[in-house]
Amino acid sequence: MYIFSEGEIRSCIKLDKNTLSVIEEGFEKLDNGEVTMPPVLRVDIPENNGEVDVKTAYVKGWSQFALKASSGFFNNPGKGLPSLSGMMLLFSTETGILDAFLQDNGYLTDIRTALAGAAASKYLAQEGPVRAGIIGTGAQARFQLRALALVRDIEEVRVYGRQEERVQAYIGEMEEELKVPVKAASIEEAVQQSNVVITTTPSKTPLIKKEWLHPGLHITAMGSDAEEKNEIAPEALAAADIKVCDSKAQVFRLGEFHHAESAGLLAPGDPSIVELGTIINEKTPGRTSSDQITICDLTGTGVQDTAIAVQAFKKLRTENKGTVFGE
Repeated sequence: MYIFSEGEIRSCIKLDKNTLSVIEEGFEKLDNGEVTMPPVLRVDIPENNGEVDVKTAYVKGWSQFALKASSGFFNNPGKGLPSLSGMMLLFSTETGILDAFLQDNGYLTDIRTALAGAAASKYLAQEGPVRAGIIGTGAQARFQLRALALVRDIEEVRVYGRQEERVQAYIGEMEEELKVPVKAASIEEAVQQSNVVITTTPSKTPLIKKEWLHPGLHITAMGSDAEEKNEIAPEALAAADIKVCDSKAQVFRLGEFHHAESAGLLAPGDPSIVELGTIINEKTPGRTSSDQITICDLTGTGVQDTAIAVQAFKKLRTENKGTVFGE
C-alpha cells in the first residue's frame, strides 16, 4: 500500500483543463449507467456545527475505486482552522485490497468540487466574457472562481460575505491572482449585476430570491449537500428555464431540488430537470439561447471522488512519489 502526503498530491493534481476532463469523464460514466454509487453517508455533529460525509463509487472497468471521508466544521475559521478536511482510500476492484491512502486533507475534494462547477458553467453559462457573482468567502469561493476562469474569461467579480474582514481578504487575494476587479456586494447586487453566480455557503436559509433572476443568468449552487441546507429559494429554482443537477437521486434527497419538491414546485419526473452528465454526453442540450436562466445544483458525487483519486494515483506513481507501507 502507498501513502501519499498532501504536499505530494498538491504537486501532481492541479486545477486545470486536464483534470477537468477527468471529472467530466466521471459524469459521462454516471450518465451511461456504468457507475455503482450508493447514497451518501453523513454524520452530523450539531454542537460543533460540523458534519462528516462518506462517499464512494465504482466505475465499471476501472481497476480502482475510492472511499472518501470529508468533514465540514463551519466554526473552524474562528479558531484559525480550515472549515473542510478529509482523506481518500483507494481500493483495488479486483482484490479489494487497499492500494493507497491519499492524505489530502480535503484538497482533492476542493479540486473535484470546483471542476464540477467549471463543467456546469462550460455548458450553461453565456458565451464570452462573464461578470461573476460569488456568494461566500471560504475555500470553495476561491476554488470555484479559479475554476470558472478555466472555461470563461472573467471581466469582474462581485463577492458577498457576512464578515467584512473576510470579504476584504478575498478581494485582495483574488484581484492579485486573477488580475480582475473584485468588489464587495450584497447578495442581491451580486446576483443582479452578474451573469454567472456561484453559491458556496452552508446556509440553511435561502439566499437567492426569484425576483432577482434576470435573462442570461446562470447559477451554480454547490453548498446545499445536506437535507437542511438551502441556498436557492424554491420559487427561484422552479423559475429557471433549464434545471440541472449532478445526480437526481441525490438532489431530491439532499439538495436544492429537495426543498422545491417539499414546496410542491418540482417533482423528480419534471422533464425540465436534467443531469450534468447528460449534457456533457450531448444527449441533452445545455444553454441554447443567451436569455435563458439556468441553474445547476451540485451536491457532490462519489464518482467525482473515484475519478480524481484514480487520476491522482496514476500521476503520483508516474512521478515515483509516495511511501510504501506494509512491505
